[in-house]
Amino acid sequence: MERTIHEQQDKQSTYNKQKDYKPGYFGPYGGMHVPGVLKEKLEHLAEVFEQLKSDENFLRDVQYYFRHYIGRPSPLYYAGRLSREVNSTIYLKREDLNHTGAHKINNTVGQILVARYMGAREIIAETGAGQHGVATATAAALMGMKCKIFMGQKDAERQEMNVYRMKVLGAEVVTTARGTATLKDAINEALEYYVNHPDAFYLLGSAVGPHPYPSIVRYFQQVIGDEARRQILEAQGHLPDALFACVGGGSNAIGLFSAFLEDSGVSIYAAEGGGEGQVLKRTASTLVMGSPLVFQGTYSYCLVDPDQQPLDTYSTAAGLDYPGVGPEHAYLKDTGRARYFCVTDQEAIEAFRRLSSLEGIIPAIESAHAIFLAMKTMKNQPQASSIINLSGRGDKDMGRKLV
Repeated sequence: MERTIHEQQDKQSTYNKQKDYKPGYFGPYGGMHVPGVLKEKLEHLAEVFEQLKSDENFLRDVQYYFRHYIGRPSPLYYAGRLSREVNSTIYLKREDLNHTGAHKINNTVGQILVARYMGAREIIAETGAGQHGVATATAAALMGMKCKIFMGQKDAERQEMNVYRMKVLGAEVVTTARGTATLKDAINEALEYYVNHPDAFYLLGSAVGPHPYPSIVRYFQQVIGDEARRQILEAQGHLPDALFACVGGGSNAIGLFSAFLEDSGVSIYAAEGGGEGQVLKRTASTLVMGSPLVFQGTYSYCLVDPDQQPLDTYSTAAGLDYPGVGPEHAYLKDTGRARYFCVTDQEAIEAFRRLSSLEGIIPAIESAHAIFLAMKTMKNQPQASSIINLSGRGDKDMGRKLV
């Protein structure tokens, strides 16, 4: 019998207790590093969210929409042909089969219900690859709320299909040419709008930013790991040897990893957007090459220049093209519980092609980073098993030269 959303997610893990976890922080990382006007709004959000986590009506609504609207649980699929090629047992957690085609809908449906309980009149969000924008526009349409999506101009151009989907769903798409015209600039625009519009609810898309957003996003994405844990035990009678996910901000990864953090026998690997590679330094590999810094409201790792200013990043995957990362990932890196690696554009494209031709599953280019890392790490380990979080489908990437 599947557990309810609050039974899955409202438990304090002994992992967190052992690591001196406190609300808003993961070790030294996290916090609410924002101006006073924004801090007041975030403190209110944190208070309301904590109350809703024990509100039976709210939890019942979340469970209903997860099952009947998103289509959860998503399958755990044994990738037989890929497994034979790699000579290792590989399962795919099929978040690409969710409504809207990615894991993002878990968080947007959850947060839109929070917004409804708070009486919000307008939903705002940022997006890079467009999947969070589509998922937010979808949830806003479902609840009959006004919606405004901020997107970097560069990302809007390379994700034109998702821009169109957002508009069809009734959202206003606001593009910005500031900075690199990518995700970090969209977040800056969204935060400014949020400060100046008190009736708006900021639906942040990844496990980044000031408290309580990393904890809120983790809460709604943990369903991925809870399902995967149950499913792998049903499939093979024991836990996997390894987990793999891509990391930009880090929501799909923390969603999968969260259910296995206390299992020391399960290795955890994450693939960052390596872009053109570390040598050329045209990359978005924050945890491999970055340093701790306060950035966009939280203390975490960030790619910085010699003056400690955030660097311009590059990845062919818009969803990974971000100089920061969620604070829990920073903590997992420092403690050694998870290991983070650069995967270049070309390596991700190679994995994109292989999964498509071997399994008939076209992954998002973001997810393809994790697929490459898994194929490389698990090669010729016939007794080992692993789970890759297939965080999204590749429809959005079809207009690009990936084949």
